[in-house]
Amino acid sequence: MYRYNFASYLRDEQVKIESVDLFYLAMPKIEDIGDGSQDALLVRIRAGNWEGWGECEAAPLVSIASWCCPMSHVACKPVSASVIGQRLEDPSDIAAIHKHVLANSFDLLQADHTLSGIDAALWDLLGKRLSAPVWSLLGCRKAFPKQPYASVLFGADPQETFSKGRAAISEGYRAVKFGWGPFGAGTAAEDQEHLRGAREGIGVDATLLVDAGAVWDEDVVRAKAVVPALRSVSATWFEEPFASEALHAYSELHAQAPDIKLAGGEGCHNHYLARLMIDHAGVSFIQIDAGRIGGITSARQVALYARQKGITFVNHTFTSHLALSASLQPFADHEEDRLCEYPVELKALARDLVLEPISRDHNGEVRVPDTPGLGVQVNLDTVRRYLVDAEISVGNRIVYRTPSV
Repeated sequence: MYRYNFASYLRDEQVKIESVDLFYLAMPKIEDIGDGSQDALLVRIRAGNWEGWGECEAAPLVSIASWCCPMSHVACKPVSASVIGQRLEDPSDIAAIHKHVLANSFDLLQADHTLSGIDAALWDLLGKRLSAPVWSLLGCRKAFPKQPYASVLFGADPQETFSKGRAAISEGYRAVKFGWGPFGAGTAAEDQEHLRGAREGIGVDATLLVDAGAVWDEDVVRAKAVVPALRSVSATWFEEPFASEALHAYSELHAQAPDIKLAGGEGCHNHYLARLMIDHAGVSFIQIDAGRIGGITSARQVALYARQKGITFVNHTFTSHLALSASLQPFADHEEDRLCEYPVELKALARDLVLEPISRDHNGEVRVPDTPGLGVQVNLDTVRRYLVDAEISVGNRIVYRTPSV
């Protein structure tokens, strides 16, 4: 059991954020598939002799622009205006930075995505400075192991879906999620064949999770057509049949098929939207991406609210193990929330981004790192290998240039 006592820490120096560097990484070829591991936006923050890293789950250049764009008006300032020079000595300082960003960048819609990576880097740096894992700084007394589910895309055809399921089980996973790909793009009968292939591939005892990737927007009739097939394969949840904002569609489907457990939330880019989904969408599982929602701070708010409402919290992670560590911290102390997304089809960029990935233990479980900060170390050679040279200028002034690693 671990609890950090901030009162015991002697503040013999005032630490302020001195620099924030944003690194745009990308694979040589970006494919038109549902794979977010093909590029990345990393954030490095330095304060005093300390350094922290985070990752945004967002379009890199757009997010970089929100960091450095000129001010449009009082509530549309660049995110940088709320971060550089701020104090960073305990968690209350990170909360203060969030308030600054909300006030100063209220009308800058990309701000929460950019803040997500910044927030993770702030927690990483603070944890290193205080020699404590992030989860303990969040107030968690203990970190419980999680049951990882292999997160894969549906195959191009049912046979490939079957093969992917069989491969995941052979690697020791006891739960597998299939998503995106051709699912939902054709007929309900075609979807049924993919679901049958998935279940046959993983066997009758494994947990089957289904992700529609918001393919039907708000079309309840089309989503409901898949319900009989979901029942036939005993799917544990039906994820994102609709856009995250289509709360009415989620609620309607839940009312018509209450036995089908709905999941969603990865598209929520702030904790207010996640609370609305918990309260009004009829979801049984809320899936939060710390790289989108505003970082670990916002994800922790959702995790606590979900527990209060009896909703299961699940991380959303489809990129690197830096992002995986950040996504595990907010619900580390939720013993009853066991499932965690574990990406297994990563591109080389994301796969090699940290020196020591968060591996499954002998029980097949994943444990949140208990070392200082996020507990993972960024591989700088990988950063250099996939770094994209970019420059943003406004008039005659350069507002962003790729930083040195």
